Amino acid sequence: MANSSTLRQYIGLTEAGPLIVKPVERESLALQLTTVLHTQAGAFRFPRIVADPAAGWIAENAEITVSEATADEVPVIPKKVAGLSIISNELAGDTSPEAAEVIGLGLARDIAKKVDAAFFGTAPANTNVQPGGLEYLAEGVTVVDADPGAGIGAFIDALAAAEQLGVALSAFITDPVTASALAKLTTGTGSNLPLFGVGATNGIERNILGVPLYVSSSVVQGTAWGLAQDRVYSVLRDDVSLVFDTSAYFSKDQTAIRAVMRLGFGFVQPESVVKIKTSA
Repeated sequence: MANSSTLRQYIGLTEAGPLIVKPVERESLALQLTTVLHTQAGAFRFPRIVADPAAGWIAENAEITVSEATADEVPVIPKKVAGLSIISNELAGDTSPEAAEVIGLGLARDIAKKVDAAFFGTAPANTNVQPGGLEYLAEGVTVVDADPGAGIGAFIDALAAAEQLGVALSAFITDPVTASALAKLTTGTGSNLPLFGVGATNGIERNILGVPLYVSSSVVQGTAWGLAQDRVYSVLRDDVSLVFDTSAYFSKDQTAIRAVMRLGFGFVQPESVVKIKTSA
């Protein structure tokens, strides 16, 4: 084990939050756009109402029809995601706070990429290892059959589809190629004025019809997603572990630092997730 007092100070369960968890939440787009919950349990269950009790117009002095709500639950079992960072023992021995920040950010970026790939990327082959993200929902989501890079029409349809469910979308997310195509759309032939605020600079946020647009290389190309933050959850277990060891890289005078955290995604209303993609 390393003899560095700095590592012993910063690498431990009590420091897992400031050093790893908070940077991961900041680096991961998936965690920024979902509601993050922390748990100490191995599984988390979201109760949900799938059918409301029925009301109706009743004549005076008539019996009111009895009805009950139908409920079920959405279970989420966080899966393990791990990152490994190699640093020099010189850095490990640095007593400055900046050294610990470098260690944490390196691991956070590694883990954040894996989290976003799981959330936005292709469906996993084995959900016992990796949590299922947006592509895993498959037929459960609302689909707008259109090319998201062709214009604003597909996004209007996405907002309308969500509004029919009583849902207000809080974000659109697409891949870099689609975002580039959207940014090049103008208000008319010969105009340099963007059709809407996609890819705008000088402090102007990317947005489509007032809804922020985010870009992730993890999104399958040619796809855009519409999400409502209050309907999609990321569940993080609090048992984050940080381990450091010098034996594997003894000859290089380096220290290996391993971070392990467990995370899962919960979709309490899958149909509130809108997928924009052409079927052609």
